[in-house]
Amino acid sequence: MAEERLPNRMLFPVLGIFINLCLGNLYAWSVFRIPLQKAYGWTAIQATVPFALSIVFFAVAMVIAGRMQDKMGPRTIGMLGGILVGAGFVLSGVMGSTLMGLYISFGVIGGLGMGCAYVTPLTTTIKWWPDKRGLMTGLVVMGFGAGSIIGGIGGPLLIANVGVLTTFIIFGIAFGAIVTFSAALLRVPPAGYKPAGWSPPAPAAGKVVKADYGPGEMVATLPFWLLWIEYVIAAGVGLIVISQASPIGQEVAKLTPVVAGGALTILAVFNGLGRPGFGYISDAIGRSRSMALIFAVYIAALMFVLPSATTFGTYVVGLCMVGFAFGGTLALMPAFTADFFGTKGLGINYGWLFSAYGVAGGVLVLYAARVRQITGAWTTAFWYLTILCAVGLVLTFITKAPTAKEA
Repeated sequence: MAEERLPNRMLFPVLGIFINLCLGNLYAWSVFRIPLQKAYGWTAIQATVPFALSIVFFAVAMVIAGRMQDKMGPRTIGMLGGILVGAGFVLSGVMGSTLMGLYISFGVIGGLGMGCAYVTPLTTTIKWWPDKRGLMTGLVVMGFGAGSIIGGIGGPLLIANVGVLTTFIIFGIAFGAIVTFSAALLRVPPAGYKPAGWSPPAPAAGKVVKADYGPGEMVATLPFWLLWIEYVIAAGVGLIVISQASPIGQEVAKLTPVVAGGALTILAVFNGLGRPGFGYISDAIGRSRSMALIFAVYIAALMFVLPSATTFGTYVVGLCMVGFAFGGTLALMPAFTADFFGTKGLGINYGWLFSAYGVAGGVLVLYAARVRQITGAWTTAFWYLTILCAVGLVLTFITKAPTAKEA
């Protein structure tokens, strides 16, 4: 009788898409970077630090917010995230004429808000959809990948008409309102909830399997650390190319800033499509095989396509390959966490795994920019990233679920 009064569970991935369409404008940072450099005389590395900081604090907030939403529910934490995201963008418009102001507003405040708002619809949807975990996770995070379409198209238009700082303010008001309202509708299913007609896989005969791990138990397992390393590599490659997409296009393919910005929009589409795409693939062939496919796509793009991308067409193909694989990574890792370590503490557990994303954004992105500065060419950085992807590919073949043990 109680189940008849439950909301249509499709509501929650839809809310997740709306929230992530706003949060995903983090990936449009390269649209803001060059105007900020020109306006204030900053170096490329200085203007990349706000993006890197936001990734770091995004990851920090995921751990904190993951634990809080497991205890308090997703609604309160998601709404807090919406307020912080809006404040981060608005304050970027107010304080963004100085590096420190931008570091605090976009990097720290905005990053914390994104972490709070990102984890809540994700874990909520996974709990409502245990039967289609990969696909629905992919749909939720699709919004994040596709969100940079808004920044890729609307950002340059607004910047040209009202300036870069006012654009931050406009985005902050709109994004803050949408995220906060959408988060207010989130709720978790009742204890013991199962979709009609679905039963969880039965454990092997004679074994009482531990289905739910606490964070301390999880980080004590080898599979967690194998996933963590794979996440650092896969997220790092995607974040590097996404955050520098416009400058790379201008350098490697000799594109104009406007044309390079258009390529960013196409990248955002494939970044978004990669999430439900790889989610669906992983439900069919398994997570580990799907992760191996992601690294194979990265290697092909970095070795054969992007280094020789002398035309708009070849450059877009390379970007789309990277975007599709990166999007898949963001779909697979929450599903891996639920598959390997259970859903009871999914918020905090995925928060700890997501720390790999923070390391990728805070370390690898700045490292790649430094390699470009020293060598004078992005193609050199591509070779370093190819080696990392080969390591990640090998790791996928030895990554298995934790050995079944008694509860």
